[in-house]
Amino acid sequence: MAEPKQEETFKVVDRRLFTEDGELRKDVVEQQRREEEANQKAASKASGSNARGQSTAPAPGSPGALNKTDAAEQTSPANEPSRGFQLLVDFLTRNAAAMLGGVADPRTGQAYLDLDGAREMIDMMDALREKTRGNLAQADEDLLVEVIGSLKLTYMEVSKAAAEEMKKKAKQKG
Repeated sequence: MAEPKQEETFKVVDRRLFTEDGELRKDVVEQQRREEEANQKAASKASGSNARGQSTAPAPGSPGALNKTDAAEQTSPANEPSRGFQLLVDFLTRNAAAMLGGVADPRTGQAYLDLDGAREMIDMMDALREKTRGNLAQADEDLLVEVIGSLKLTYMEVSKAAAEEMKKKAKQKG
């Protein structure tokens, strides 16, 4: 007799940062607030232990101690901007901008608009920022933050204009 199959289930988690209206989701705002509080607590805890004369660095010669060349090797990649990363950000930005009407459709000559696709590209860039946090050169981090902010602003403007256009068309038909 065959064994009955157990039904497999999975859980879908919505990790998008914005609602359909383009507003930040409440749980995202709450998560960011918690992260900021945790960072502040960690910073105050570290400064408090240093203020009391306690050293956070390992003792020289201990297994956790690094010599100056080891420390320089570990920090130098994070200080240098990565051309490959900048090209990736440029690629994603161009695709998102094209979906927001920045590029004309070659067949029709009119702007191509794909708000869902643009939103997905912006979400991918947000995920990239989240996953690379603390591992990027400052120039790369600044580039990513600037591009994401610009794309989000453009997305909001284009989606509002598209919604108004849809309302006008609906009134004309009705």
